[in-house]
Formats: sequence, C-alpha cells, structure tokens
Amino acid sequence: MTLSDTIKGMVGLDPTGHADPDMKAVLDALKSLNPKPIEDCTVDEARRQPTPADAVKTLMNNPAFSARPSPELEAVRTEDIVIPGALGSNPARVYRPQGEGPFPLILYFHGGGWVIADLDTYDATPRSIAAQSNAIVVSAHYRQAPEHRLPAAHDDAFAAWRWLVDSAASLGGDPQKIAVMGESAGGNLAINVSIRARDMGREANTPMPIHQALIYPVASNNIVSVSYEENRNARPLSKPMMLWFVHNVINSESDLTSPLIDVVSADLSGLPPTAIVTAGIDPLRSDGEKLAQKLQSAGVAVEHRNYRGATHEFFGMAAVVQAARDAQTFVSLAQRQAFGGVPLESV
Repeated sequence: MTLSDTIKGMVGLDPTGHADPDMKAVLDALKSLNPKPIEDCTVDEARRQPTPADAVKTLMNNPAFSARPSPELEAVRTEDIVIPGALGSNPARVYRPQGEGPFPLILYFHGGGWVIADLDTYDATPRSIAAQSNAIVVSAHYRQAPEHRLPAAHDDAFAAWRWLVDSAASLGGDPQKIAVMGESAGGNLAINVSIRARDMGREANTPMPIHQALIYPVASNNIVSVSYEENRNARPLSKPMMLWFVHNVINSESDLTSPLIDVVSADLSGLPPTAIVTAGIDPLRSDGEKLAQKLQSAGVAVEHRNYRGATHEFFGMAAVVQAARDAQTFVSLAQRQAFGGVPLESV
C-alpha cells in the first residue's frame, strides 16, 4: 500500500481517537461546551465560541479530574499595558517572575489564525514560561483579520519587537537577552520578527532575537501535506477551519506565496537558535517539520520535539495535560540555555 493509499483511507476518520487520555479529556470537555465549527461561523460568531482554554478551565473545576496547577505560577505578577503598533496602539500583558532582575525578556504572540483569540485566551503559556524560564514575558496583541488583513499583524508584531528592545531596561529586563515566542499564527509572527530584524541588521537599534520558540507554527502554504490530510477532521483545529482563517487574512490568492505565510520558502539563514514544538494530531505538524528541516539546511541550530498524542493548542494545557508539561520543560530549558542561565534542576 502506498502512502497515498494510506492517506486516502484516513480521510473522514477522527484522528483524535489516538489522543493521549488526558488530551482526550480536554477534547471531551470542549465538546461538552457545544462550540459551533469555526468554518461555519461569521467572524463575530467565531470570536464568541468556547475555546480549548475554556475546556481546560472546565476540567480544573471538576473535582473528579486530577488537575496539577503549578504553585510557582502564583508568584508570577502581571500588568496590562498598551504598546505602540505599526498604526495606533495595541494591548499587551507583562508577566514578571519572582526574584530580582534584570531578567531576560521574551516577546510572545498568541494564536487564533490571525482572526480570533486575545491575551486572556492565551494567558496560560506566557504565565508558565515566565516562571519556568525565569524571564519577563510580554504577550503582545496585534490587529486581526479580516478587519486588518496581511501584513497588518506582522507589522504590529515587529513594532512590538522594536518597542520591547527600546523598553527592556525600563521593564526590569536585560536588553542583551531578548527572545521571541509564539503559538500557531503567533509562531508565524515570531519567526517573521526574527527574519525582519535580521534583514534590518543593527539599523535603528533593532537587534535580532537571541532565540525563537515556535509552537506548532503556520509556516507553509501546502494544504495537502501529510498532516493536513491525516488531520483534516482533527479537533480543535481542522483543515476546513485553517482554510477559513487563511481566507480571512489574505487579500488575494497571490498572498499565499508571500514568505510571510510560506515561511519555508523564505531565506532562513542567520536566524537565532530555534526550538520547535509540533503535535501529532494537528494539520500544522508538517509545517513545523518542514520548517525545522529548512532551518537546519540554512545552518540554524534547531531542536524539534513532536508530541504524538497531543493536538493543536495543547502547549498551554500544563495543568491538565502531561505532554504540555513536557513541552514547556523542553522550551524553557532551550530558552534558559540561550539566556546563559542555569537549566532547570528538574530537567
């Protein structure tokens, strides 16, 4: 049987049947909230749908489920601020770990297909990373499509980077130790920040990040990849849902060949050391795999971990999903090493 035959046989099946038990519990909790398929929603409806983060909260409030919230997260202090965007300003949230600075800094971009979600939806990841990487994390929002199509979010992401470079010391951070990080569409924004900073060089006081952590990033325009076909009916991200996001963010089909979207076609040489996380049950898995290969071919130091029994969005679910705890440990260790600090004793 050929690979093509295997893929054809998988079409129509629910790949989440292979999820780890704790991951499956999150998916069942999400199903119980009765979300409408995003691809069947208007944009306003999509922004009101229950999210995987809501499913995690449901489980944590269920005494029958064994949740493991980390005590160290309680020590992370947050502050909501407003930062400059490419046009106007955008909300941001600063996460500060316990202890005395100056701390390394991480600029974080949330997911949501450039269309939905916000700082609250993606609160868990920057909170955990601030504690585990002993860094100040700034979670930066950006203009969203379809009201603001490509390249609005990318321009805002780079504006956030330039602001953070200029503001590092005033935030209590070390200006020589600044990294980027993002999930899904946010991972796409993060690597594009690195590319643009590299291209600018040291012009206008815009150094390149010293590390990038890309969590199941959007990195390719290939919607017939192995993982897109295997996971076309996956939850919480399916192929139709991903196509809905892309339709809302592009101006025309020509944008699909833009390196902002098709990152694997971009010049990736000279980028910072990179940690990539992918999930087995995710249409975007092949994007991350191809990006890791392309970065390595370009001479970039890359560490890639795939979590077979996890789905898209799993990374911020450390309170209830073991794979998320493992993935966060992997990323925080890579970040600590990039910052020149002492690795976590538990690793």
